Amino acid sequence: MNRRSGLISFFLFCLFGLVAQNRGIPVRQNIPLDSIRLSDPCILADQQSNMYYMTGTGGLLWKSADLALWEGPFRVAMTDPNSWMGERPMIWAAELHQYKDKYYYFATFTNRAVKIDTVRGNIIERRACHVLVSDKPEGPYVPMQDSIYLPPEMPTLDGTFWVDKNGKPYMVYCYEWLQNWNGTIEKIELKPDLSGSIGKGQVLFLASDSPWSKERDDNGKLVPNKVTDGPYLFETQTGRLGMIWTSWIFKDYTQGVAYSESGTLDGPWVHEPEPITPPNYGHGMLFKTLEGKLLMSVHSHREVNGRYVRIPCLFEVDDSGDRIVVGNIYKPEKKQ
Repeated sequence: MNRRSGLISFFLFCLFGLVAQNRGIPVRQNIPLDSIRLSDPCILADQQSNMYYMTGTGGLLWKSADLALWEGPFRVAMTDPNSWMGERPMIWAAELHQYKDKYYYFATFTNRAVKIDTVRGNIIERRACHVLVSDKPEGPYVPMQDSIYLPPEMPTLDGTFWVDKNGKPYMVYCYEWLQNWNGTIEKIELKPDLSGSIGKGQVLFLASDSPWSKERDDNGKLVPNKVTDGPYLFETQTGRLGMIWTSWIFKDYTQGVAYSESGTLDGPWVHEPEPITPPNYGHGMLFKTLEGKLLMSVHSHREVNGRYVRIPCLFEVDDSGDRIVVGNIYKPEKKQ
């Protein structure tokens, strides 16, 4: 079998696999945004199809014509069961990105059957950021060339996408605090078609660099929180490079922002002293509506009977100056 035939066969395998996977999942219509339970919501406003596509943790996709009413969920991510991910990996914090003539699915995959380390009594499972590809925003999203983007001995999560001023594509991701006990946000260069990574990751900043995230250690001393979560890159209208990311202020899940003094991923990154969202809103991303309005998608966070309840929420954002200003909650109106 030649390479072309092999790719066609694999695509058909993935397509039929998605049909089989989606059995048993009722696809619902006209679901209000605040009736969806979803962590880490990421919304792609696709000009070609004139539709919105929302994904996040769980590996499912929702679509909408107006942000107000949604249809879904659909399974769109296909992984290789013979890879390190195994047959049924957990999928966290999926993002959709259009780049050149393709659509890319950045997500965190976890194989709970594989243990890579034990630190301070915590067993660390095989978890890593990875990228899938599709010709269409609704998928299916399938594997590319490289089976591994980041070192297998490191738990990494929440990978996002950025093309820096050097014209090179990068993945920006978190090295999870569970292993190093001081989470980092790092970058790694990607191949031109995003089918794999190049070189080694480089640290952009540490969780402990934040002036606003905090907790108390075992002795009750006030210290920086150790969690880095949900990075997302943006440029203001003045061309200033920024990054929103999430951590904790004691028990409150909270989002802050940092700006690059060099205007590139290399930084140095300077953190704003205060969070930019109300308590218990976080893991945000920025997108423009089909009409050009800038919004931030986050999830609200509350704990009920020991379980997290997370609901997508939209905020208005002003990026006309050197800093983004988060405004009121945005209530989308359904199309007439």
